Amino acid sequence: MKINKALLGSILLTLAFTGTAYAVSPEANYLYQQACSAEYKEDYTTAVDKLNEALGIVPNDVMILTKLAGVYSEIGEYEKALEIYSKVLTLKPSDGYIYVSIGSIYENLGKYKEALGAYTKVTEMCPEYIYNYLNIANVDYQLRDYKGAIENYNKFLATYSQHKEARENLAASYVSNGDYASAVNEYDALYAKNPVAFKEYVNYGAALYQTKNYEKAVEILEKAVDLDPDNISAHINLASSYQELGKDEQALAQYDIVFRQQPDLNVLRLDYGNLLADMGKNEAAIANYKMYIAKYPDDARAYQNIGVVYRKMNRIDDTIQNYEKALKLQKNDRNTELIEDLAECYHLKKDYPNAIKYYNEALVNKPGDYTIRFNKALVLHATGNYSDAIGMYKELLQEKDNANVQKNLTAAYVAQGDTFLKAHNYSLAIEMFEKSIEANTQDSYAYYGLAKAYAECDMNDKATEMFEKAIAMSPDKTLYSEEFAKFIAKTNKSNAQQSEGAIQDVVLSLDSVKAAEAQENKQYQDLILLGDNNYKDKNYDVSIKNYQDALKIKPADEVTLLKLGNVYKLKNDNKNAISYYKKSIVVNPNYADGWFNLGLVYAADKNNNKAKECFHRVISLNPNYGYAYYALALAYEQDGNKSEALNNYKIFLTQNKDEATAKTVQTKIEELEKSDK
Repeated sequence: MKINKALLGSILLTLAFTGTAYAVSPEANYLYQQACSAEYKEDYTTAVDKLNEALGIVPNDVMILTKLAGVYSEIGEYEKALEIYSKVLTLKPSDGYIYVSIGSIYENLGKYKEALGAYTKVTEMCPEYIYNYLNIANVDYQLRDYKGAIENYNKFLATYSQHKEARENLAASYVSNGDYASAVNEYDALYAKNPVAFKEYVNYGAALYQTKNYEKAVEILEKAVDLDPDNISAHINLASSYQELGKDEQALAQYDIVFRQQPDLNVLRLDYGNLLADMGKNEAAIANYKMYIAKYPDDARAYQNIGVVYRKMNRIDDTIQNYEKALKLQKNDRNTELIEDLAECYHLKKDYPNAIKYYNEALVNKPGDYTIRFNKALVLHATGNYSDAIGMYKELLQEKDNANVQKNLTAAYVAQGDTFLKAHNYSLAIEMFEKSIEANTQDSYAYYGLAKAYAECDMNDKATEMFEKAIAMSPDKTLYSEEFAKFIAKTNKSNAQQSEGAIQDVVLSLDSVKAAEAQENKQYQDLILLGDNNYKDKNYDVSIKNYQDALKIKPADEVTLLKLGNVYKLKNDNKNAISYYKKSIVVNPNYADGWFNLGLVYAADKNNNKAKECFHRVISLNPNYGYAYYALALAYEQDGNKSEALNNYKIFLTQNKDEATAKTVQTKIEELEKSDK
């Protein structure tokens, strides 16, 4: 902030008397002229003596008194100057310009309120004196009345628009008043007009930083620190600007400069800690947060941020401790995201009562938040509140499909079903298990539990079916087989004690299951053979029907799914071909043929990126799959990537035994190598 201290009082007042008829004696006038000459030569002692001698002749001469006051002001004898100006005002009370000089003296003395009073008098008495707005604005600034300073600088600049110092002071006032956008506009104009003479880099950079123009702020603040390497404010704003731009190393260097100069500047430790945390320097970040907290123990942000770092380090207890402290400091203005994070930490610790407590508080402020509600449902699920969890899962699924929510809903049905089963509430157990099965659960316990519930309700056929499905899904779970054997024995024995015949019935029942499986397998093989024959005879639609019928028996057979894809590919129905190839690799993610054929269809559709992904997957599964290298080379060649094309063609030659194809590939290699020369 540059203050233009225009000590204009004596000059203006002298000019005011120029040309006025002079009524005093020639001797006094001669002495006055000698005083003016001495003042010009900065011989102030002579000037004072001559003026006092003149006043001995004409003691109440306003012009001589004004000149004497002005000289006293120049040599810093302000009290004498003020005393004489006061006398002048008694002699000529209508002369408002005297107050300009009085205001200037008060300003030099740092008595800004008195200065403002004097300058206000000037405006009241001499409203035409526009320069007085500059004086008032300067004093307003010193009194931190930035709004008043801005108003008066603008009044002055409305007439003197090119006044450089006033423009600079106006910009500084905007910065101090927090109107950074207006400050930037002023500094932009000043910098564009004369960049060589521009000196206000520190304030300009600060205003740019505050308006989030970080790129330009860096440009200006770098000039600021070059011109004044010891300016801490410039280094701080430059560090913050780098930090906002993600230029962490540059920001770190600036913070190092700041702390070397002022190691106790702990107000910056929070931002510095944030930078270190972003850079993964967790221990250093924690150390700086603690330094900040030692100085500012009531700043909730510090506890929250240190908690975030502890959480990254999986120090959940420390995280909780600091999150709790942050929330306590926030009192009635508690951060919902922090509450949610705290709930998640308690959730991770399996401290479910506290997790529920904070999830509920978070939901007060964000009642519709999907994630918070899902997490709360998970806690309810984990604590055995299956009914409430199921209700929340269902609400969430009504809002949008979500595989995780559906999976957990299904699991909750199974868990609730098991609870009902153990409580001998079989009808409700059946309802829950059936719902889980309708939702395509992969949990074999749902079928086992349903089987047990059906058995208790004497629904033996359904119980048998469910036992068999549970065993088929999890053949390694001996409990299922043991319980099934007991169930069969029970259903076939008489009311008397279990007999050998009952045991025989069990054997027969199990044998019948094996016979049914053998018959089903033969039916499947017959359909595959029929489909293969129709495929060879180009009866494609019939072969599709055969393969689809086979899939009804074994829906997860990747080879049959591949065959269906092949038929659709021959029919130029790439959409269905892709669908079945994808199904083949869904049921068996390691099925190299499925990945290869899927890649071929993508290549045919000119989707080289997906084709290449598939061929790379084939090679990762089977490095000796020669034609995958050939197909990959073709794809790279179409992309114009000659280097990768050549590499894969050459690998293909090491894997291939087809001489005709090898010759074709060798020719391609020669052409590509020739084109590179």
